[in-house]
Amino acid sequence: MIRPMMFTLVCLLWLAPVQAEESPDPQLLASLETALAQDGSFEDRYVGQVWLASMSTPLGRWVKPADERIDLLSRIHREATAAGLDPGLVLALIQVESNFDQYAISSAGARGMMQIMPFWTREIGREDDNLFDLDTNLRYGCTILAHYLDIEDGSLIRALARYNGSRGQTWYPERVLRYWHERWRFNAG
Repeated sequence: MIRPMMFTLVCLLWLAPVQAEESPDPQLLASLETALAQDGSFEDRYVGQVWLASMSTPLGRWVKPADERIDLLSRIHREATAAGLDPGLVLALIQVESNFDQYAISSAGARGMMQIMPFWTREIGREDDNLFDLDTNLRYGCTILAHYLDIEDGSLIRALARYNGSRGQTWYPERVLRYWHERWRFNAG
């Protein structure tokens, strides 16, 4: 007998538009259950199931193993919500910044998925922090973006331009917002 949560996941994954297999991936189902049992960032387990399942499909372009996708999505959701950000916005920013490469290094020296500049570790007196560590990188990136949103009075355009170091220009914010709306926007109801 299928439990109600498992039935919901089966239905969601069965109906996923990109799902090429005849039945849902059991590894993905197990990963979803594990992530939801551990992650405290989802206030509603059902919404968490739906969010993880719906975000897993587009993320499959960059992260192939289902369990790694769910783990990454759970971490992103946790750090984004802790910083008061929409997790989909953070996904879009990561897509633009690094294409989900945990070990990316920009020509300017920014590091990790969210492309954090190393000067931040010195600025806050934590020079031993590893910006390639996924949790550290996500925490820095989400905190920095939330800070820029605060000082820019909630303007996503100005906050994203500041995050990228392209203040006064709109190409970067427009790209992030386009990916957010086209790929990473989530509506639970």
